[in-house]
Amino acid sequence: MTFSVQQIAEALGAQAEGDTTLQVTSVAEPASAKLGEIALATDPRYASSLAQGSAEVAMLWEGADWQALGLKAAILPNRPRYALSGLTRMLDKGQGFEPGIHPSAIIDPAAELGEGVSVGPLAVISAGARIGAGTVIGPLCFIGVDAQLGEGCFLREHVSIGARVTIGARFIAQSGVRLGGDGFSFVTAELSTVEKARQTLGDQGDAQPQPWTRIHSLGAVSIGADVEMGMGSTIDNGTIRDTQVGDGTKIDNLVHIGHNAIVGRNCLLCGQAGVGGSTRVGDNVVLGGQVGLADNITIGDRVIAGGGTIVLSNVPEGRTMLGYPATQMSKQTEIYKALRRLPRLLRDVAALQKSVSKADKGD
Repeated sequence: MTFSVQQIAEALGAQAEGDTTLQVTSVAEPASAKLGEIALATDPRYASSLAQGSAEVAMLWEGADWQALGLKAAILPNRPRYALSGLTRMLDKGQGFEPGIHPSAIIDPAAELGEGVSVGPLAVISAGARIGAGTVIGPLCFIGVDAQLGEGCFLREHVSIGARVTIGARFIAQSGVRLGGDGFSFVTAELSTVEKARQTLGDQGDAQPQPWTRIHSLGAVSIGADVEMGMGSTIDNGTIRDTQVGDGTKIDNLVHIGHNAIVGRNCLLCGQAGVGGSTRVGDNVVLGGQVGLADNITIGDRVIAGGGTIVLSNVPEGRTMLGYPATQMSKQTEIYKALRRLPRLLRDVAALQKSVSKADKGD
């Protein structure tokens, strides 16, 4: 793929200056950029390393003096990081999956494939599955009975879609995504030690250890349009109704969403975050890495939870949370500052006790 500087600028809605006929084949960091590559120096901090490379073209910041940097052309977007999304989309070489149906793929005669669907080697598509037009199903993928995928989906290798899972258009699943496993739901014949401890906030009482009996998952998983899931992420089936993920939500690697959970639209769930069963997450929520949400709680719209936060109770909309247990970020910061002062405070108290003790003896 080769694009002129002018073509790139027009696609990004950005300003181009200099020799806009120069051709670009790939993108590189400033210090390692070669001829034919566009260097990314979207902040003045990175501009000094341009001299170490051989780039003639760079994506800079608005108002940058590109000529002083020794360049022949430049693209000057007003929001460089957003422009980067368009640039990488243009120059993405993809995974090299071949179009068409590979001979080794197993497709049940009762499955329905839309126009232009690509199915890779050793993929399996089960009876009743419906695959939207233009969808790519990579090598070794599995699509379960009566599952539905919308148009323009892209499944990398080793993706598993369970029976009756419903997915909207333009879904992207990285390697190892697993959708539609049974929920982690078990019960005991009598009140369990866990239930008793939860009722009493710690006292197990006279509850006896018992064997666990599984509760089967009769629901499935429903995912909206424009959702993306990272490597190794998983979503469990609902018990009666579907577990749900709203339009535009992006899910990072190794994220788990438990049975019956509802995740809203345009959320970001970062690496190793976990959403407990039956928890409701509002729209535009951001969960940082390793955030844990307890089961059966409600997270309001626009909540942000910083990395490592453990949320044990409901959070109103618009809050920014941090810590374990989660509190508002400003309060958590004050708590952390107080903890850092605690050793000195204890030393001061010990010294005060010592001086008071001496004074008492002197009396």
